[in-house]
Amino acid sequence: MDNILCIIPARGGSKGLPGKNIKTLIDKPLIAWTIDASLKSKYINKVIVSTDDREIADISMKYGATIIQRPAQFATDTSSTMDVIIHTLTYLENKENYKPDYVALLQCTSPLRNENHIDEAIEKILNNKIEVESLISVTKEEHPPWWLRTINTDGYIERYFEYDVMKSTRRQDFTDLYRPNGAIYIAKTEVLLDTKSFQTSKTVPYIMDYRSSIDIDTEIDFILAETIIKSI
Repeated sequence: MDNILCIIPARGGSKGLPGKNIKTLIDKPLIAWTIDASLKSKYINKVIVSTDDREIADISMKYGATIIQRPAQFATDTSSTMDVIIHTLTYLENKENYKPDYVALLQCTSPLRNENHIDEAIEKILNNKIEVESLISVTKEEHPPWWLRTINTDGYIERYFEYDVMKSTRRQDFTDLYRPNGAIYIAKTEVLLDTKSFQTSKTVPYIMDYRSSIDIDTEIDFILAETIIKSI
């Protein structure tokens, strides 16, 4: 059976919503929703929280995650998630001689992504009939980008993308488009280390509904997530 590592990055600083990773959502800290879902997965073998923050570390351990202390150089506003992933993989290989077959990146700002989503995504990457190197969760884009407008230097509205207005006026007239929702990223470890990216020419989508795709970045997002959870 393939060995699958889950990495949950959780930096202490947050400009959009200070302290959001440990802010209480309904009955537990935001990060706990992702830890719980990853621990309930049928396929994930190890759950790591990479953090530079002592309080996040303590809460994460309380909910069952293993902690890897993130070095200061990977905890700045300009640090990339890929830097964190590579540091985690390097640490585990050097300290524990552990190297997973796959890495699942689960960001704690997606609390409505549950263990069923995780397992379905893993099954899709493991059991696909075509060759698959990675998977990214997406949700359907409700608003066609052709509807976007810009404001020119004279102050007038202009179309950002040109299209045949006479042929495409309704939403259903446009091609279906999807955007990454930030909930689930999975890749073969070797591919990830080689490409430094979750998207390659052999990446498949895992399509999620809009409600489950809520990504918390602001106070309004937090209120929306609370409202949805209470309605379930």
